[in-house]
Amino acid sequence: MKKKIHPEYKQSTITCACGEVMSTNSTKQDIRVEICSSCHPFFTGKQKLLDTAGRVERFKKRYAK
Repeated sequence: MKKKIHPEYKQSTITCACGEVMSTNSTKQDIRVEICSSCHPFFTGKQKLLDTAGRVERFKKRYAK
């Protein structure tokens, strides 16, 4: 690697809006995120389908064959 062209790689703290704190290495010191694996519906199993004007039912009816 060439010297003096790469950013400094240091210990970083990632903070989620839900309160979860994780440590990793990054070029940024502190990172704030809105959603993480602890609160994301896909990972928690609380995923819900938002039905807008019956579109989910129409889709299921159309492809039920």
